[in-house]
Amino acid sequence: MAASSSQTIAFTGGGTGGHIYPGIAVAEALRARGFRGRIAWIGSKKEADRRTVEAAGIEYLAVPAGKLRRQASLENAADAFRVLAGYAASRRALAGIKPALLFSKGGYVSVPPCRAAASLGIPYFTHESDLTPGLATRLNARRADRVILSYESTRALLPAAARERAIVAGNPVRAAIRQGDAAKGRAILGAPEGLPVIFFLGGSQGARQVNELAAAALPRLTEAAFVAHQTGAETAQGGARAAPDSPRYRSFAYIREEMPDILAAADLVVGRAGAGTLWESSALAKPMLLVPLCGSGTRGDQVDNAELFARSGAAISLVGPEATVDRLADEALSLLADPARLGAMGEAARALAGRDAATEIADLIIKTIGDAS
Repeated sequence: MAASSSQTIAFTGGGTGGHIYPGIAVAEALRARGFRGRIAWIGSKKEADRRTVEAAGIEYLAVPAGKLRRQASLENAADAFRVLAGYAASRRALAGIKPALLFSKGGYVSVPPCRAAASLGIPYFTHESDLTPGLATRLNARRADRVILSYESTRALLPAAARERAIVAGNPVRAAIRQGDAAKGRAILGAPEGLPVIFFLGGSQGARQVNELAAAALPRLTEAAFVAHQTGAETAQGGARAAPDSPRYRSFAYIREEMPDILAAADLVVGRAGAGTLWESSALAKPMLLVPLCGSGTRGDQVDNAELFARSGAAISLVGPEATVDRLADEALSLLADPARLGAMGEAARALAGRDAATEIADLIIKTIGDAS
């Protein structure tokens, strides 16, 4: 490869697993493609973010981070100071490590480092996981050398000046996810042989609605399936401990190393419609029953994601009032009773979002820093 072992590549992003794990996937792919230089991550001061990044063997540099809100809030003034402090700290960090390129996975944490990189003449790429670009992507795209998208239809939603710099590569998925072992997953869960597995994903921070649906639907679902449930480590609420004594149910606050195997064991995935859930499930051709986050507290990105996967035949989407306990149980049991339909949905998911984005992006980074050296 053209990249020198003395070069540094910086990453930024955070706040949720969806803004960290794809970046880790790209860092892993860089190593797998032969990059031997320094990799450093500029992230928030959240300990959960630091632990996740450092567990992947990546150096972590913490900077202040302020949220970017569309609505008026008394917290905006305080966050404005945090954003300015984050910019100054990011500039110092980048000037110190002198990266050949910064890769941004998005989220409010990423905006000050991207602005700092631009001020220092450091090229940067910004990546958007969702169908509709978020505020951070719109801000970062203005001066990004490349805007990397998961879907072609996102291009038209970017600022006009950024469209020609946009490329479609998909959403990066860690290599370990693709290597999951279904038999190991069933053993971890204690799922009886021959019993299908429904996997509820409450997300890394917990999803009250998903947890409550899991708890309420459990009596019906366990008549025909084994239910595994990640409730969320930080805000495990609702159905966090729905049925601890049930032989056909097992809950986890958060799943780390076992995730690839448990996901591989799932016959049906039930959860939100964040990019991480969609692309990790699709990498293993898993059919999905989606309950996208909607309402005034969200920009509607999950609803858009879910509708795309539903139109493609990869998922069933239950939005807002459609997401009742009976509807969820009816849909799940109907799918489990129709293996051919389950299989077709899984293949549709793989066709829509099964590409190896991490390797594609790593190759682009290597080519860019090699050409620039």
